[in-house]
Amino acid sequence: MLLPLIKNAFTQLGHYLLSEDEQLMSLVKASHHYNAWFTEDQVLHSVRALGAMLNEQDVNKWIDEAYDGRAATGEPKVVGLVLAGNIPLVGFHDILTVLASGHKASVKLSSQDKHLTPHILRRLVEFYPELGEQITYVDRLKDFDAVIATGSNNTSRYFEFYFKSVPHIIRRNRNSVAVLDGTETTEDFVALGHDIFDYYGLGCRNVSKLLVPEGYSFVPFFEAIEEPYRGVANHHKYVNNYDYNKSIYLVNGAKHLDNGFLLLKQDEGLASPLAVLFYDEYRDRSDVEAKLAAVSEQIQCVVSKTDLSLDNQVLGFGCSQSPRLWDYADGVDTFAFLLSI
Repeated sequence: MLLPLIKNAFTQLGHYLLSEDEQLMSLVKASHHYNAWFTEDQVLHSVRALGAMLNEQDVNKWIDEAYDGRAATGEPKVVGLVLAGNIPLVGFHDILTVLASGHKASVKLSSQDKHLTPHILRRLVEFYPELGEQITYVDRLKDFDAVIATGSNNTSRYFEFYFKSVPHIIRRNRNSVAVLDGTETTEDFVALGHDIFDYYGLGCRNVSKLLVPEGYSFVPFFEAIEEPYRGVANHHKYVNNYDYNKSIYLVNGAKHLDNGFLLLKQDEGLASPLAVLFYDEYRDRSDVEAKLAAVSEQIQCVVSKTDLSLDNQVLGFGCSQSPRLWDYADGVDTFAFLLSI
């Protein structure tokens, strides 16, 4: 494998994903037929985010820093990939990392997202034909040397047992948190709306909880997101979840706030139900850091304007669903793992 050629292929793929290619747009539009959550705008958002990720500067930086001057040598291993299907193209970064590390990807696609990924990989192979020998699709993993598997907390226990004899990365449920300090502008809240509502809140990088100062008023937040995001209620599955959770809170007399398409409920938990955002109050910065440190293993990322000292990745508002190539899931350096096997 020649690194300059794979860098070039990844960069060309990035250009392709930012294009108006007719076949690509056709698949984007058709995605909702296979998964009702994959509406055209959300799938296109994912495609464009991946395209932006694969810019020449970042591709070069990512691969160069991973190899750190070493040559791409060693016997290729077969890496089994169990992909999730909660949001479009959610496992594509793992595939790219396996290919960039010189290994072979044995890909088990999610039944919820099995059409767009193969098309994009076919285009990648057109840019660097030798990569075609590194990609296979399987219904069941077998004859693998290592595994990267993504699933729920329940399925992760099965994965840990089943793949215990080989090097592995097992990903579980995680959620993301936003920290507000009361100085946010309308523009900040609109940007935060992307962290909350992109992919209807189904991703681990979606904000499911807010940490706010004691006595915080949510009026400016609700006013800012009213016009840009009310459209989420037009999705039948989203509004069904909103109606269900609202009914539960009303029947149980649970205190909550409601703007007509999002419910806010004070709760110590991180994983809020769909169409619900949990919140909790804090006293000062040290209190914020202590609360987040206590649940750091359950957090994917934190979005905030506040300068926080955390083990978790801290991003600006609106950035949680636009990761860079080196923003690894769960903070585990997938590239380093693959180069070590």
